[in-house]
Amino acid sequence: MPETVEGAEVPKTKRPSDSAFKQQRLPAWQPVLTAGTVLPAFFLIGIVFIPIGVLLLISSNSITEFVYDYTHCMPEAGNQTCAEIISRSPGRGTDCECTIAFELPEDFLGKVYLYYGMTNYYQNHRRYVKSRDDDQLLGRLSSTPSSDCAPFAYIDEEEQKPIAPCGAIANSLFSDRFEMYSVTLDRKVPLLQTEIAWPSDRQIKFRNPEGDLKEALRGFYSPKAWNRQLWELDPTNKDNNGFQNEDLIVWMRTAALPTFRKLHRRIDHSQDGFQEGLSKGNYTFKVMYSYSVIEFEGTKKFILSTTSLLGGKNPFLGFAYIIVGSVCLLLGLVLLIIHVKCNKTNGGISNVHQRSSSRP
Repeated sequence: MPETVEGAEVPKTKRPSDSAFKQQRLPAWQPVLTAGTVLPAFFLIGIVFIPIGVLLLISSNSITEFVYDYTHCMPEAGNQTCAEIISRSPGRGTDCECTIAFELPEDFLGKVYLYYGMTNYYQNHRRYVKSRDDDQLLGRLSSTPSSDCAPFAYIDEEEQKPIAPCGAIANSLFSDRFEMYSVTLDRKVPLLQTEIAWPSDRQIKFRNPEGDLKEALRGFYSPKAWNRQLWELDPTNKDNNGFQNEDLIVWMRTAALPTFRKLHRRIDHSQDGFQEGLSKGNYTFKVMYSYSVIEFEGTKKFILSTTSLLGGKNPFLGFAYIIVGSVCLLLGLVLLIIHVKCNKTNGGISNVHQRSSSRP
């Protein structure tokens, strides 16, 4: 060790301090895996998981669901699909109307929800997810949007005209509109546009600026892909406009997987004929088609579904529990057979462990 003169600077060292944590002297516990502890754990997991999986599967199968892919629906006139018409005439204001006739083979009892589903749509892309301005969505407007919104921050980069709401997520807002008609009841199915977003999103994460919304947004422009203004998203309910529009809120909660569905409408069960749900029979579904997906080989669906206490239809969780429980039971039986066989031949697994641990 080098000698140091009194008063001189002590040479620096890379040696860790003499503490129990840095010198790895903390007490530790290591489980001893024996047949008496491992086998009961496997059997317990199997016995618990399989009934849970069966209950989850029964709950999922109790949900009534109707799915229809309308990506290539045909308009009433012409020989081109709406997808082709929209794709060949991109831009704001381009839309196409198609009507789909379908039959519900059974009654949808209870609360019924209308979803739209999409495939091959990667909302989880890193740049897409962060392309938003949370301050703006809280109603704190600024003429300089967040840099995360680029290249969807300004309607005109040279004149610096800001967009509200800015970013790629808002710019790609789902814009198809639906109307549903019951042929059996000879009346329109009432659809509600509210209470489709999470309460925490409606009450905390999205707020409108104070005062008149149209006046507060003076100097701001709607996203380039939109054909409506931010204060015109819901012409039937003035409280469902601006940043607190629930269609916008639902879309801004990005999906984790490329195949997803989002809640779009609720059936109004207070109306006559729909109090018990949706009755079986013939229906027509009118689509104001304006959202193109064929450029990235995507598809679009509308889904009518009931729910259970555990949410929508999702058999995966039930199958996962059953498979894990079955594998654990199988492993438990295999290990039990090995354990019994070893006990009969060489004195048991524990004796083998003791002999091996006593070797120098």
